[in-house]
Amino acid sequence: MQTLKQLYLLFLCFPMFVLGQNTISGTVTDDNNIPVPGVEILVQNTTRGTTTDFDGNYSIDVNNGDVLLFKYLGYKTVQVEMDGQTTVDVNLEPDENVLEEVVLVGYGTSRKKDITGSVSSISREEMTKGNIVSPNDLLQGRAAGVNINNFGGAPGAPAQIRIRGGGSLGANNDPLIVLDGLPLEFNAPGGARSLLSSLNPNDIESFSVLKDASATAIYGNRASAGVIIIETKKGTKQFQVDYNYVAGVYTPFNQIDVFNANEFRSLIAERRPDDVSLLGDANTNWQEEIYSTALSSDHNISIRGTLLDRIPTRLSVGYLDQEGIRLTSSFERTNASLAMNPTFFQDHLRVNLNANVALERNRFADGVEGAAIRFDPTQPVRDPNSPFGGFFEHFVNDNGTPTPELTVRNPVASLLQRDNRTEVNRYYGNMNLDYRFHFLPEMRAVVNLGLDISESSGRNLLDPMSASGFNSENERVGSESIFDATRRNYLADGYLNYKKDLTSKLNGDFTLGYSYQRFEDDGFNIPNLRDPLFNERFDFANLDLVLVAFFGRAVFNYDDKYILTTTYRRDGSSRFSSENRWGDFFSGAFAWNIMEENFMENQTTFDNLKLRLGVGQTGQQEIGRRGIYLANYNIGREIDRSAYMFGTTPILPGLPSSRNERAQWETSTMYNAGIDYGFFNNRLYGSIDAYFRKTDDLFINAGVPDGANFANSFSQNNGTLETKGLELEIGATLFDNEGDSDKFNWNVNYNVTFMDQEITALANDEEIRVGGIAGGTGNTAQVHQVGNAPSAFYVFNQIYDADGMPIEGAYADLNGDGIITDDDRYAYRNPMPDVVMGFQSSMEYKNFDFSFNLRASIGNYNYNNVDSGRAQYNFLQDQSQLGNIPRSVLNTNFNVQENVILSDIYIEDASFLRMDNIQLGYTFKDVLSKGNNFRIWTGVQNAFVITNYSGLDPEIVGGIDNTIFPRPRTFLLGANINF
Repeated sequence: MQTLKQLYLLFLCFPMFVLGQNTISGTVTDDNNIPVPGVEILVQNTTRGTTTDFDGNYSIDVNNGDVLLFKYLGYKTVQVEMDGQTTVDVNLEPDENVLEEVVLVGYGTSRKKDITGSVSSISREEMTKGNIVSPNDLLQGRAAGVNINNFGGAPGAPAQIRIRGGGSLGANNDPLIVLDGLPLEFNAPGGARSLLSSLNPNDIESFSVLKDASATAIYGNRASAGVIIIETKKGTKQFQVDYNYVAGVYTPFNQIDVFNANEFRSLIAERRPDDVSLLGDANTNWQEEIYSTALSSDHNISIRGTLLDRIPTRLSVGYLDQEGIRLTSSFERTNASLAMNPTFFQDHLRVNLNANVALERNRFADGVEGAAIRFDPTQPVRDPNSPFGGFFEHFVNDNGTPTPELTVRNPVASLLQRDNRTEVNRYYGNMNLDYRFHFLPEMRAVVNLGLDISESSGRNLLDPMSASGFNSENERVGSESIFDATRRNYLADGYLNYKKDLTSKLNGDFTLGYSYQRFEDDGFNIPNLRDPLFNERFDFANLDLVLVAFFGRAVFNYDDKYILTTTYRRDGSSRFSSENRWGDFFSGAFAWNIMEENFMENQTTFDNLKLRLGVGQTGQQEIGRRGIYLANYNIGREIDRSAYMFGTTPILPGLPSSRNERAQWETSTMYNAGIDYGFFNNRLYGSIDAYFRKTDDLFINAGVPDGANFANSFSQNNGTLETKGLELEIGATLFDNEGDSDKFNWNVNYNVTFMDQEITALANDEEIRVGGIAGGTGNTAQVHQVGNAPSAFYVFNQIYDADGMPIEGAYADLNGDGIITDDDRYAYRNPMPDVVMGFQSSMEYKNFDFSFNLRASIGNYNYNNVDSGRAQYNFLQDQSQLGNIPRSVLNTNFNVQENVILSDIYIEDASFLRMDNIQLGYTFKDVLSKGNNFRIWTGVQNAFVITNYSGLDPEIVGGIDNTIFPRPRTFLLGANINF
């Protein structure tokens, strides 16, 4: 009976409930009146909600008096109170507050105001401008703690990227690169210029640089050196075509200072009068002869719009043709990319498909700068009587063969008589499926499938007429080596994300996932098809590398004031034995948005003030070869006599190489404290970060016990490295007229990094000699030593006379034993800068724009191996010929290289200030119709360098300067058209 009464009362109330509830619908558009898909629509203080579909439409059941919240990242939240409406259309306004910016953080995104770790986000508008060949060029000088150093000026040259200095000695120090969710292998494919050289920079939308362990720990034992997440451009509903063109003229602008022809004749007459007859009649600047003015052209076109009226699509095609200033060097790249990002099931399923093809064609030119410095300037480039293809070469033996290979060859002939080409075809991309459950809209399931395949081949030909074109049987046949290689990278990962308001003020965001990645590579090479001693084919198939991980992250946000982030990742790597295969990595970080506190309501000083604290562990598994714990044998060859003879029977031996069954990843623990700030309506904003990192189980080449069946040392985990630093980023809007192009607008960005590294432990406290140099046999000029920075220069302390001139071979007896031995060498300076700075400026007035980028490095030193290995008078004779030397010999009057090559006189301050890029542009607006713009611009890249370093270029990777492919000065002309 009681049940019947309850049903009766419910029946009476039901009409009243129905009358109070409405179904409303509408369309959400942005400030350009373009429909916005994926807008979150919530009934305030409830769990009810929906999202807009692909066309920006929505419908939802509400009660009178409910308040609807329309939320979309990057736009202001709109509130609408229900009062019997049936249709509500909403127009979203952009939120100028930079704190609402969406940042990629690894397996998801976050608002900038919610980030607890140290993350630098660089949007397309903030990237470095100019002649951008590789994605790393976009980042150069843009983020504190990120130092990018190109390996010289070759076209498409690779770069050394260091985030907070790296954290290893013998393992990989390069950051993990994640492209649209696909982690890349750090080694470049065979025959490629670099890992990133095949990527088209014009396709990149943003970078997120994860620097501290609380941010990178989600990537576990791959993240000790930091993480760079690259997001490419996606399709849009609005139709748009963009065409970009850049033309460049490359010119060499610096040379090593050597004696010219007349100076050289005088020097020989003074110091080697008996050899005057060896001089020629020419006046040749060999450094000018090996270079030429080079050209480049870069074309890119992209089309955005909807395919079949449902699928946002972007198609882009790019072609780059770049010559190098060194004769014969060139780089050619063709790119095509397709991005499709449709949604299905009322926007519950989002699909992101990225497909890319890159065809890279290279011609490599040998490094002949050393020969250009040494070759006799009184000799001609060509000689009509020469038996070597018309190029002048020094004396030949009685049998017509050239003098020994140690003799310097004509550098121009070395370039023009060699044809070294490679081709790399790369296919990469991924498909990301993001499904929000219908029955549980707070939960998403994300599946990401990725693929990266590189197929490369190459052929290196040497002209038979070359002076080096004789085979092992003294036949003039030249040489021909070939290789073929394939590299495959497969990824399958997925995660669940659950985000819900746990209370009215506490929000929880939980992620739980799994990742599987596999790397394979195989191929073959033939050292020389034209020489019977080296024409054997070598097939190779490296061990597959499999990486498996389980990961989780939990983010708690209380009232937008207090944010706590914790992560956990369990990693497994097939590189290590089963006993050491798995590792656990944790992190925790806390952020306090002080601006949200009540006591900040009436203050007018700050617009943003956030405190961040974090700690976490990461690892490094890129140490040694794959399967470093496995027994590995190298089979000898009968033809080069690496065989044992039993009677008349040759037996090929299997020679064991070192292995380490105890090898495991390095582990880094990092502590980070940071402050984000903003003043004057966020016209002045930035961050300050201080950090300390300790890397344990350093992978180093350390000694092994006597009797081991290996060399005296092999790679093992034994050592500790500590890094500490301070980073400051400042952005300022000096003049802001709210985008009014008829008025002056000026924005600047400045970042500075202070950093110090010290080795605090090594195996048995031993010194590890590194930094091989030219000159002598097996010499090294650097050391890993407890108490000093990695790769500190290890040299003798030079003694000077009363006039301040260095005394040849005279060094300080630092250990006081009365004799000068190797024990008197000391650690002196290091190649790592103490301070790195970047400064960018961008100005606009009416239709004009002007920008420039400056970089500075302070406290870095170079070992000038060009001088130490060549600037001595005994090198005026090179075998049976004459050789040039650097004019710096006049500053020392050194005679014999062996006496001075390790003097600290060759350690030079290499601090510099470099103007990376200057650019001036003019935009013709609304050319054909409203919104169609045409911009032309001109600029100079590598405009100038201010430095006291005496060498060719102060920016040397590793600190040992033994000539590089010089960075050219580039004059640019470009055009951008969009319609």
